[in-house]
Amino acid sequence: MELKTTTDIRIIKADSSKINSVDFENLTFGNIFTDHMLICDYNNGKWEQPVIMPYEPFTLDPSAKVFHYGQAIFEGMKAYKDEHDDVWLFRPDQNFDRFNKSAVRLAMPEVPEDVFLGGLHKLLEIEKEWVKKGFGNALYIRPFMIATGSGVVAAPSTQYRFTIILSPAKSYYSGEVKVVIAEHFSRAANGGIGAAKAAGNYSGQFYPTKLANEQGFQQIIWTDDATHTKLEEAGTMNVFFRINDTLYTAPISERILDGVTRKSIIELATKEGIDVQVRPVLVDEIVEAAKNGTLQEIFGAGTAAVVNPIVGFSYKETYYELPKPENSFATFIKQQLTGIQYKQIEDTFGWTVKI
Repeated sequence: MELKTTTDIRIIKADSSKINSVDFENLTFGNIFTDHMLICDYNNGKWEQPVIMPYEPFTLDPSAKVFHYGQAIFEGMKAYKDEHDDVWLFRPDQNFDRFNKSAVRLAMPEVPEDVFLGGLHKLLEIEKEWVKKGFGNALYIRPFMIATGSGVVAAPSTQYRFTIILSPAKSYYSGEVKVVIAEHFSRAANGGIGAAKAAGNYSGQFYPTKLANEQGFQQIIWTDDATHTKLEEAGTMNVFFRINDTLYTAPISERILDGVTRKSIIELATKEGIDVQVRPVLVDEIVEAAKNGTLQEIFGAGTAAVVNPIVGFSYKETYYELPKPENSFATFIKQQLTGIQYKQIEDTFGWTVKI
């Protein structure tokens, strides 16, 4: 696909760059940001001219509705640099579409394509040197929108700010990941905003995840809100289960995010001849598979981590260690997917977009 560009953009360059002060070999995820950001404000029923400007704080009225009613959405993307110094995006159209679906669900205005994708294109052109070569290096992209209108009346804002910030990154997770299957807490409910990338979805996870951390687990596998019998997501990622040589993952719904990595894995695995079943996955069948030895792997899938293997899970205070298969689907899929992203493997799907 081609990325839609825009020329109607104001550019204010930073006086100097901080890039030479950054230790790119020792990055903490999401703590360092590039020299510039993009902002575009929505006022009087229309989007204003986007501006690329130096990265800096901006001022909001204390009564801004984002603080009081949580109108805030975001996306997570990455830019990669190949061995020829070309910068690539991975399926940015999917992030753009999902961002606007989130906007609609939270009664926020949709962002035009030339502002989101065109503005991102121009921003990445300016910040190209922040995208470092080498497998595992990437530039994390965080588009987000907040309600900036003032007033504490419980109603949607009439003013909004769309922003894109960039952060150099390496691998998101490190070390072994153990999870606990949720028996009480839920990530989302039917009729709610679980399918949107809304800020409140994530803040609601912090407390139960904190409890899991205190028990020695890194993440939670969330279950459905009504019965807690269906497995849905793992932490902030979609989740896959391998029983024998079949991959299972839950279908998207009002509760489950339509992950870009998730849908890419389904397409890639299917093309590679792996049997993928998209259907409700029950807690009982995974526990039984762990007991009888047919459960081979569990792994999370998301933009930040790409594919993150899970070494074991706890349910009803019983811990189940997973085997380490020689022909790991998680390892193979991650190699294939990242190979496409870094242009080391031919992209036969047409997923990558050159900046």
